[in-house]
Formats: sequence, C-alpha cells, structure tokens
Amino acid sequence: MNNQIKNKVLLITGGTGSFGTAVLNRFLNTDHFKEIRIFSRDEKKQDDMRNHYKNEKIKFYIGDVRDFISIESAMIGVDYVFHAAALKQVPSCEFFPMQAVKTNVEGTHNVLRAAIQNKVEKVICLSTDKAAYPINAMGMSKAMMEKVAIAESRNTTKTTICLTRYGNVMASRGSVIPLFLSQIEKGEDLTVTDPSMTRFLMSLDDAVELVLFAFENANPGDIFINKAPASTISDLAKAILEIKNASNPIKVIGTRHGEKLYETLCTREEMAKAEDMGGFFRIPADNRNLNYSQYFSEGKDILPEIQDYNSHNTTQLDVEGVKNLLLTLEEFK
Repeated sequence: MNNQIKNKVLLITGGTGSFGTAVLNRFLNTDHFKEIRIFSRDEKKQDDMRNHYKNEKIKFYIGDVRDFISIESAMIGVDYVFHAAALKQVPSCEFFPMQAVKTNVEGTHNVLRAAIQNKVEKVICLSTDKAAYPINAMGMSKAMMEKVAIAESRNTTKTTICLTRYGNVMASRGSVIPLFLSQIEKGEDLTVTDPSMTRFLMSLDDAVELVLFAFENANPGDIFINKAPASTISDLAKAILEIKNASNPIKVIGTRHGEKLYETLCTREEMAKAEDMGGFFRIPADNRNLNYSQYFSEGKDILPEIQDYNSHNTTQLDVEGVKNLLLTLEEFK
C-alpha cells in the first residue's frame, strides 16, 4: 500500500470525529498522502483540529454530506475517500429516524455520486454491526447505506466502492467507556443497561487497520469485517473500576431504545458466502442481475449448521482480559 498512496489526496467525510483523528495520527508524520482533506459540518471541531495539528498537509472543507454541491466540490482532485460521516447514536436516531435516513442513506448516495463523477479511485464506506439484523433506526439506515454502496459499486468501472463493518470502537466519542470514566470522576453510579449484554471490543487502531485492509484487498461491493473479541457490559464496567481503583456502585438501568442483547458482525446468510482471510472476513457482493429466475427458481441452499458471527459467540474476555485490552488505550496508559 505504501507506494499506492504516495502523492495521493485522501478525503475523510466526518473527518473531525474519532476515526478521522486516528487516521491523521497514523499518516500525518509519514510521507503517505500529499494531502488529507477533512470534510465536516462543524466549524468548531475543525478549528480545534487545525489548532491542534498545525499541519499544512491537512485541508479543511465545511459542508454536509446531505448537500451534494458541498461534497462534490470538496471531491475535486481526490484519489481516495474514507466515508465516516454518519448519525451514530442509537437513541437519537430512534426519535429522529428521517434524520438518520438523510445523513446515512441519502448522504452516502451523494458521496458516492460525487466520487464517481470526479473519478475517485477508491471509496471505503464505514458501517456498523448494527446494520446486521437491524432492529433500530440507526442500524436500518446503515443497512440501507450498505445496499446503496453495493448498488453503486455495480454501476462504475472507474471507482472501487467497498465497505467495512465494525463493532463498538472503544473510547470513541459517545461510547460507553468515556461515560464510565466520567461517572467515576464525578463519584456517580456506573449505569449499565443489562449486565449480560455483550459488545465487540475494538480500538480505533483496529478500525483504521480494517479500513486499510479493505483498501488493499477490496473488490467492488465487498464488505470487510475484522474478528474481534467481546465482553459483557458488566465485565467492562468492573474492569474499568479495577484499573481506576474505584469503588463506584454499578446501577442497572434497563435496556434503552433500540438496544440489542448482543451485536452481529456477519449474518448467517453472509457467513454462507464469506471468505475467511485470517483476521478478517470478506463478504462478496451479490452481483446477480435482475433476471428474477435467479431469485425465485435458482436458489442456493444454506447449510443449517452455519451460524452468524456475533458478540455472544466470538472470543469472550473476562474482567482480566478486558483490563489487558483497555490498558493498550491512551486513555488508560
């Protein structure tokens, strides 16, 4: 990949978020990419980032993926796109589902149209485990985002469009770890929705590695998943309390709007065709055409023993295992 990305221009949508920051930290002090464009709608976060990095390699673009003209103009001269802009909070998307549709579905369509129009080489769209068997508006909008990306990947030969799907990114903005740390600092109870609820545990570095793996290995329409460990929310809370040498009580508050007991990264139907690539799964796109006989009379058996890949059946970490993983994060060093 090193030679691929020298003297290239990268655009990150939603680039002021946790993922965009991780990409900057990864590449700014290397000779990779001659320019990294940060596209987002929040001028305050852009100004904070500008003052923090003070690096001429970073160019800032104010705009919104909902506005085609703003993303299209930012795309001129771009070689690669990491599309991370999204509404990600499950409760807010439950109450404002059309806002999730406008950003996650229509916004993605705008990004892909702009990329194809500007002959961008590769676009990697970031998705979520909540898009697999979605039960909430955020997951449903991300599932539709995946379908839009796969559909667009069939319609272009110049731009490679693929996706990554990952679980909870530890310590990212809006996730549970910063909440627990804040509650410990304030002497409050640690609020747990359901102690037996499991979640995949990934670091921001893992998320960046997944995108880079997709970048190097993608065929049009592929979805890439990395194999990640998981833990119960109860063990995660206990691990953080032990690391911080704190004794805050854990308070069970009940499941929030749209929450699942466990998350699925790869559905049973996808596992039937997934390619095991060591630390990753590749889910190839269904590239059948609209010859309906293929859907109605030429079906394909799915072996009954195939299981989905979820946070209940992946590698389970105990409290000590979670502590060891957390101690690799900057927040706990």
